Amino acid sequence: MNNLPTVKVMYRALVNKDVTFEGIFYAGVKTTGIFCRPTCPAKKPDMKNVEFFASAKNALLAGFKPCKRCQPMQPLGKAPEWIAGLLKEVSENNSIRWKDSDLRVRNYDPISVRRWFKKNHNITFHAYVRSLRLGNAIGRLKNGDNLTQTAFNHGYESLSGFRDAIKKITGMTAGKAGNSTIVYLNRILTPLGPMLAGATNEGICLLEFLDRRMLGTQLKILIKRLNCNFVPGSNEVIESVSGELKEYFNGNLKQFKTPVIFPGTTFQMRVWKNLINIPSGTTISYEHLAGQIGQPAAVRAVASANGANRIAIVIPCHRVIGKDGNLTGYGGGLWRKKFLIELEKGSY
Repeated sequence: MNNLPTVKVMYRALVNKDVTFEGIFYAGVKTTGIFCRPTCPAKKPDMKNVEFFASAKNALLAGFKPCKRCQPMQPLGKAPEWIAGLLKEVSENNSIRWKDSDLRVRNYDPISVRRWFKKNHNITFHAYVRSLRLGNAIGRLKNGDNLTQTAFNHGYESLSGFRDAIKKITGMTAGKAGNSTIVYLNRILTPLGPMLAGATNEGICLLEFLDRRMLGTQLKILIKRLNCNFVPGSNEVIESVSGELKEYFNGNLKQFKTPVIFPGTTFQMRVWKNLINIPSGTTISYEHLAGQIGQPAAVRAVASANGANRIAIVIPCHRVIGKDGNLTGYGGGLWRKKFLIELEKGSY
């Protein structure tokens, strides 16, 4: 109950379906074993039968299941309608050198835009656009396009300015940056919390929960394995996996089709390829997985490779459990592992 309003205040908000309390608390109904959003349309129980939680995670850990009517596991914070047009234009035209006046002409308030980007991407709108434009430009260089033409096609007024921008963002000269891989990074909201997605134009190479301790390490490993530079933004691969994740959490997707890139050791890649083949709704033990790759004695090494997976859910390392049937190690937290397994079995 840390930092939550009083029980009376929350119960009154629950009864009144007060939208201003969305994301503030979740209500577990003891008589039904389900938990709801503050705005759930279901008939309200007596206050004595309600338990309040600060997060969906806490409600799940207490044994409550999500309500099918108000769907409390659906993520909050999706891009609001008022900014959707701007996001689309930025994605489709990266040659515009945006100014606040450009936003005003399109009836956007620059301050509101800036606040939304800081909250959702941790950078300003203008920094986001600059990074996205530069990432696309480096991608063209990688494809063999002319340096000068690329600079002007992407809104740079001088070749020296283009070279300086590349050096500032990547720490490389234009020539070296053109030989590196660009990985676009974007946040994807999910019912289990925000995830950081990373993708080249060929496939998804990173999908981790933002609160995972290993995230920083995984980024460093990718830099080494792919010789890559990270830029904020999105591409078709990220849009693809984002749409598939939505279908997955709605219970309508059993197998992901977005291409994956998972550079690692030969042993790790063998393990990860076998993880992809575990059918949705089933689980196997680490011993079983070790047997599948033809190394039954390498149980610990298999567990280590499982933990090193950097594309959560799509490469379903959560489907591997202990020999005794108990849930063991998961970088995103055992509560998430439990939810994913039960979701795939149709329990939610």
